[in-house]
Amino acid sequence: MPEHIDPAQTTEHADAPVTSDRGASRSFWIACAILAAIIVWMGSGFLGEQETGPAQTATTAPPPPSVVIRQSTAGTVQLSFSAQGQALPERDTEIVTETAGTVVALPVRKGQVVERGEVIAQLDASRAESALTQAQEEQSRARRELDNATTLLDRGAGTVDRVAEARATLAAAEAQVSSAQETLSNFTVVAPFDGSIENLLLNDGEYAAAGTAVARIVDSDPITVAIQIPQQSRERIEVGQSAQVRFVTGQTREGVVEFVANAASPETRTFLAEVRIDNPDGAIKPGVSAEVTIPTREETAHFVEASVVSLSPEGTTGIKTVENDVVRFHEVDLISAEIGGLWATGLPETAQIITVGQGFVRAGETVRTQSEAALEDQPASAADNDGANQ
Repeated sequence: MPEHIDPAQTTEHADAPVTSDRGASRSFWIACAILAAIIVWMGSGFLGEQETGPAQTATTAPPPPSVVIRQSTAGTVQLSFSAQGQALPERDTEIVTETAGTVVALPVRKGQVVERGEVIAQLDASRAESALTQAQEEQSRARRELDNATTLLDRGAGTVDRVAEARATLAAAEAQVSSAQETLSNFTVVAPFDGSIENLLLNDGEYAAAGTAVARIVDSDPITVAIQIPQQSRERIEVGQSAQVRFVTGQTREGVVEFVANAASPETRTFLAEVRIDNPDGAIKPGVSAEVTIPTREETAHFVEASVVSLSPEGTTGIKTVENDVVRFHEVDLISAEIGGLWATGLPETAQIITVGQGFVRAGETVRTQSEAALEDQPASAADNDGANQ
């Protein structure tokens, strides 16, 4: 049978949960209060950070980067053109025979210095001497004939035609003598100019045909140094400019530009130039290599180390300086190089060049500067202080 439920019990059980809900409400409100306190605490801390943030940022901002600078003042530099060259003799030629004959004498030796007209070789001239003797005899006979014809004409026993004929015969005989003398002189080979005998090409007893080379003679006073000038430097070189010539032998001479070509070589596209150097003692030998330096113009520039030269983001060559604690980039031209540095144009007459740290700063950036001279003095000052303390 179904169980009977008492209404009183039902009412009693329904009233029980009301008592439990009141306890839960109190717990809920307590939790809310704690949560509100936490939120207020966290909010006050966040606001405090926001209020103090700018002050902390201002005090912890990093200082500007530091660079080392050097005070530089522009100076005058002598620009010049330099090129490698070779010493060439004034004249270098072979002495040849004018006629055929057997060599009967060689009065010179290789390396001997000779003067113009000095005998180099003597050919057998016996036939030429005989021909000259015969021509001279014919000349004497023709002169006597002319004298006789003239005497007869003066006495009235001769004719004008006879005198004219005798005079023509004498002229022909004189021409014969001159020809024989010239032929005889060709058997004696002489130096065409002052110089040194570099080589003897015949020996005693050898037969030489006409045009055979007997010796090679070289004239080395003055001497010429030939150089090649690139196209971009041609306008800087002119005839008459002075030149400093240093030979590989260590000898140094002053010279003058004597010739500059107006047309470039088709093979090298360079211009030939020649520097003339007096060489009276023959100390400079032909064929010796040399370096020629020709001063061209003066320029105002700064002398800097290669390490201070840098490139802009666009790839322009320049140097960084400091003006009123701000970095400036100056585009420069490197016009000359020497041991220890470069000459650069494009900077102000006086500039504070960044020597250390230029790779870590940009144009327009504020920097702190330290003088290179002051840094060099610091170790000395520290050493002096250590000595005083001891």
